[in-house]
Amino acid sequence: MSNSDPLKCDLLVIGRGMAGMASALFAVNRGLSTVQVGMTGEIVFASGLLDLMGVHPIEEKKVWQDPWAAIDSVVGDLPGHPYAHLTQDDIRASFDEVLSFLEKEGLTYCREENYNSRMINPLGKTKTTYCVPGSMWGGVKALQKKSPCLIAGFRGLGDFSARQIVETLQHQWSDLRAAQIPFPDTDHVNELFTGDILAQSLELSINRKKLIESLRKHREDAEVIGLPAVLGMHHVGEIISEMEEEIGVPVFEIPTPPVSVPGLRLNDAFVRGLSAKGVKHFPQSQVVKVHREKAEEFVAIIGHKPAQHTILTKGIILASGRFWGRGLYADRHRIRETIFDLPVYQPENRDKWHADDLLDPGGHPVNQAGVETDHLFRPLDSSGKPLFRTLFAAGSILAHQDWMRMKCGSGVAITSAYGAVKASLQLE
Repeated sequence: MSNSDPLKCDLLVIGRGMAGMASALFAVNRGLSTVQVGMTGEIVFASGLLDLMGVHPIEEKKVWQDPWAAIDSVVGDLPGHPYAHLTQDDIRASFDEVLSFLEKEGLTYCREENYNSRMINPLGKTKTTYCVPGSMWGGVKALQKKSPCLIAGFRGLGDFSARQIVETLQHQWSDLRAAQIPFPDTDHVNELFTGDILAQSLELSINRKKLIESLRKHREDAEVIGLPAVLGMHHVGEIISEMEEEIGVPVFEIPTPPVSVPGLRLNDAFVRGLSAKGVKHFPQSQVVKVHREKAEEFVAIIGHKPAQHTILTKGIILASGRFWGRGLYADRHRIRETIFDLPVYQPENRDKWHADDLLDPGGHPVNQAGVETDHLFRPLDSSGKPLFRTLFAAGSILAHQDWMRMKCGSGVAITSAYGAVKASLQLE
């Protein structure tokens, strides 16, 4: 096929973050020919954790152990929240499908199905989340039991401080100890930069043996060992199992600041698995124009000449993200959606975008700006009617949610993608 020949598909997914990846997965699993386009998504900046619902109301900073009860509360208080368009059965089914897919791609996740879990974050505080990478699950259990634990950092890795973690947690977990050890073959290096390079180096057996030997020397009475999340890129499960067998105690990872290795693992698993399922990818490409060819078809132009492509599609899922993902753009007067110029729910003028207090516990009104949809996740026009019959939206671009403060980012992305694909099948 030449660049001038249109590529036909059932569904075009715009976006390569969590919502875009989940949309492509749900679509291809249901037999829809699927094309995915977009720049590298926000997923590579993710911690690897999959939140469902953790905090509501935001201003009260109420943390929920039961995410399902939290969702019921949110839907009752915020009828425009994306969860209001979904049943709990749909929400559960969407997570089950994503976790099963990731498991087959070698990326295991653990959870207490009806409860949130608490785990250590890179600052030494605890975070409530729903699904935890298998490589980090030992830390959840160790925090519960307060087991004697060694937190080991690497000399020169500036964005991870074992000492800070221990000092911050000491008041609630007295049996913690910190150690700084050299990363294999970096004695000549003063500063370690990128975690992905460290993770790749631990794919080599010789480097793992050196790390295991260092940890043996520092173990003492520790019953579990925590390390920064760099324990391999593609074989983290096997690497941790080997380390545990050789050292004799459980080993777990602790998330690091972005760009994080768990986020890169998650992105790689989606790209690899979706490609194998037949999703056609146009990475590092943007949609430059969309128009209607017929009543029920869109024509999307992606990329720039000479590497420009035309996609002829029955439906589109807009999963382009917010400001960081370039799905939304703010000028001096308003916030606009960047591809279709969809109406965006937002404060009536720029003066009201932000609260007077930068650290206002309720967040800022602009955080809940976004695209409003009907119960089928179809964007609405100014009169409140669906703009197009087969245009859908999913993920952080949706209005009436503050995913960062509510701790529901992955949940909104995965479940709204599920709802959008389900709706596209109903409208075929």
